[in-house]
Amino acid sequence: MTTANNANSTNNSVNTLARQLVQDIVPYASARSSMSGGAVWLNANENALAPAYQLEDCFNRYPSCQPKAVIDAYAAYAGLTAEQVLVSRGADEGIELLIRSFCEPKQDSITICPPTYGMYAISAESNQTAVTKVLLKDSERLDLPGIFATHPKLVFICSPNNPTGDLIPREDIIAVLEHFKDKALVVVDEAYIEFAPSASVVPLLSRYPHLVVLRTLSKAFGLAGLRCGFTLASADIINALKKMIAPYPIAEPVAQIAAQALSAKGIAQMQQSVAIINQLRNDFSTFASQLSGIIKIWPSNANYVLLQVSNAADCVQALISEGILIRNQSSQLGLTEVVRVSIGNPDEMQRLQQAMLTYFSTTKRASA
Repeated sequence: MTTANNANSTNNSVNTLARQLVQDIVPYASARSSMSGGAVWLNANENALAPAYQLEDCFNRYPSCQPKAVIDAYAAYAGLTAEQVLVSRGADEGIELLIRSFCEPKQDSITICPPTYGMYAISAESNQTAVTKVLLKDSERLDLPGIFATHPKLVFICSPNNPTGDLIPREDIIAVLEHFKDKALVVVDEAYIEFAPSASVVPLLSRYPHLVVLRTLSKAFGLAGLRCGFTLASADIINALKKMIAPYPIAEPVAQIAAQALSAKGIAQMQQSVAIINQLRNDFSTFASQLSGIIKIWPSNANYVLLQVSNAADCVQALISEGILIRNQSSQLGLTEVVRVSIGNPDEMQRLQQAMLTYFSTTKRASA
């Protein structure tokens, strides 16, 4: 048997050792893993207006599991106590911890509302937790009767929702909270809330001990590469999550930069970039509304805009040929032929608009 055959045989035998679930599961396809190349990246909802930070050289010691400076700073920013805050490797780890801490494998389920963020389902499936999907009405509003008919341990609501950009009305979230009192945790994912801060449900934490809010520094703060997120909840929920979190989830460089980002100066910088991005987003939506090839534009309260076009794959490929990456979201339940455009800096948006003008004028002539 050749060396190559030996290697293949070994790989096959190792693969059979993996849990059946691991062999069967379809992993989450992140924007970065599914697309590469290009000069203008508008496919991952990143903040192109990123500030710079400085590090101190003191990395020979293990970091704190929950760095006090970071926890205190985020608690102050969110208007909470330190006991209500957990910091983790992005909000994704918060999702994972909630499912691992509160869902019994092969017994419990979560409820999600597609089209929405894909990691809720992936994390549940990887922890042998069933996923009940209740589609948004018109891809925008909660189907409250449908949600109330489910029996989950966790309900995930994304607001502003990814990829549609819409805000879930506060009264709908309150209705869900009221229905699931003493039955389930209601998790509101506010990854993009800085783009619409008045819509935050954090003030409801004092009224509803089963409410959990997820936050991140990846979006408005421009720190996607840092992988730093937060779970906001009652002290009892936070203490349960602390039992499941890794010993050192936050690296020392991450803690240092996060503390700087959450300083008064850092928050002011974030708010300034949010104002610029919101204006760029509104300008882009106005531009897109004037293109005959755009079928629908979702009103957005985040740093991206969802567009329905005639042929999403063709549109994405045409922009790739111009060095511009946007994301095809047509595989999402409830959506057809849609692309999501992340808002870049002014130069990137100008380049995108010129490429879109060329593409849609060309397709219009071809169909005439």
